[in-house]
Amino acid sequence: MIDFLQSDTPIIVPDSVQKARFAESVQQLTNLDLKEVWAEMVDWFVWTGIKLLVALAIFYVGRWIVRRIVKVLDRIMTLRNVEVSLHRFLLTAAGVVGNVIIFVIIISVLGFDSTSFVAMLASAGLAIGMALSGTLQNFAGGVMILVQRPYKVGDFIETNLASGTVIDIRLFTTVLHTVDKKTIYIPNSTISTGVVNNYSTSTTRRCSWKVSVSYGDDYDRIREAMMEIVTRDGRVLTEPAPYVRIDALADSAVVIEARAWVKNEDFWAVYDSVTEAFYKELPERGARFPFPQLDVNIKRES
Repeated sequence: MIDFLQSDTPIIVPDSVQKARFAESVQQLTNLDLKEVWAEMVDWFVWTGIKLLVALAIFYVGRWIVRRIVKVLDRIMTLRNVEVSLHRFLLTAAGVVGNVIIFVIIISVLGFDSTSFVAMLASAGLAIGMALSGTLQNFAGGVMILVQRPYKVGDFIETNLASGTVIDIRLFTTVLHTVDKKTIYIPNSTISTGVVNNYSTSTTRRCSWKVSVSYGDDYDRIREAMMEIVTRDGRVLTEPAPYVRIDALADSAVVIEARAWVKNEDFWAVYDSVTEAFYKELPERGARFPFPQLDVNIKRES
């Protein structure tokens, strides 16, 4: 008997039992109170309609509150002169967080399990994060740049990839305009972990010129001429004072360097003007620009 009950052989229900069950089901349908069913349906529709109306009210009121909060934040950051890129990022983040909160509240009001939804959202975020690890690194780099502010829009910077004027700092990339008007998009993860030379943090910048002259040229005369050319430009600052020195004794020339400090905005104009003056005037003051030379000694064997 026990072996029979524990066996996998299906038990065949007799026709009489099946007919009895069918008759019982028919009897239950016959005795069903249609008024009660109708009343329950009406209650369900009314309650669902109320929840939908409440959800719509929460949606519109919540959106109005979020917009008001964003406007207040915008006004506060404008009055405090918050950097443009950080300003945009904070406004966008506030809007996104506010809309997510509204959505979660609406889900709860409609009767769905918000805990399960949040868990599902977290799982989806983890999966997306693993798939977009490089993009998230750029996002994290963008947040670090906006918080630490090593540079801002309008600064002229130099990285290991490019140099130019910053025109926009986005969440994933920094956009530069180079001197020759190229637009460069640099991933923020690269900039945030690399070396950045910001030329705009100081009001002054040093110009440096290196001129090669021949051995035997009158150094004192050339030095005097270079100093005269540099100091006569009214854009060159007197403090720190410009100076000229021998930079190196190269194989084929003596390298003389001139240094001067100028305002940031005058750097390229002064550099180009003085370079041109060196080329035109130094030969008249005894400077000879040498070509690379190589002495070759030929030894003949008898």
